[in-house]
Amino acid sequence: MSAVLPLEGQVAVVTGATGGIGRVIARELARGGAHVVTVTRTASGPGAFEAVTGDLGTRAGIAAVSRAILDRHEAVHLLVNNAGAHFTDHRLSNDGLELHVAVDYLGAYGLTVQLRPALVRGRARVANVASDTMRDARMITAIGRARPATLDLGGVTSLREINPQATFSPMMAYATAKLMTVTAANGFARDTAGVTVNSLHPGIVSTPIVDDLTPALLRPFRSLIHRGLLTADEGAAPTLRLATDPGLESVTGRYFVRDVETLAPPAAYDVETQDRLREVTDAFLAED
Repeated sequence: MSAVLPLEGQVAVVTGATGGIGRVIARELARGGAHVVTVTRTASGPGAFEAVTGDLGTRAGIAAVSRAILDRHEAVHLLVNNAGAHFTDHRLSNDGLELHVAVDYLGAYGLTVQLRPALVRGRARVANVASDTMRDARMITAIGRARPATLDLGGVTSLREINPQATFSPMMAYATAKLMTVTAANGFARDTAGVTVNSLHPGIVSTPIVDDLTPALLRPFRSLIHRGLLTADEGAAPTLRLATDPGLESVTGRYFVRDVETLAPPAAYDVETQDRLREVTDAFLAED
């Protein structure tokens, strides 16, 4: 993979950079001249980047990471929200959130919102790594009709009510959290002048998440499945394009499947849903 455009003097924040496409994204942004800040859960960061340690799946972690970045950098020019995970059973975070909501949504939203002053000063580009499972959350997509994620927030009074145990489905919970990320990103794009915010599905990349998503009947063939998937370099390429391509400099509030602009589920574009999601999330982040 060739280096991205010259980025000398720019500060780039990358989450989920300890492996997979996140490590490649951090490496390539650094090769382009950016000062790369990686956000990691443990102190063992990926190489010679500035590392900030914290758990973006918790309120305290989001606040600590954001504060550390703002203390060190007046402006942020690129933010890549790449961190994510899939869980096969219903779990709660330390704050009482279903874990997909905590890890795959709250971290990206919270970091983006709390870094807003630095993003505005840097006239930043924000790229959110989502998943096309939100357009079809079936485990096996070759048969039957698509099952897109939905986001009906009518009657929802707390972020803790999303993805309840009673109706929990691992794939749909993951897809819902990714839809929340795209919906919030579009709302942020609508309300924040001078910052572009877009989301993308990077393709199906050979990562441990694929093992979690593989149906039980196909697990004996996991090695063969991985051989047919994208490499980390191939998966990182569309995210790097979204973050650095001059032709996308003024594009905001869009969703891409790799390099192709595509429609997300309808909730992602509904202004009332965007606003209600922001209200319940901001209320959660403000809790003592």
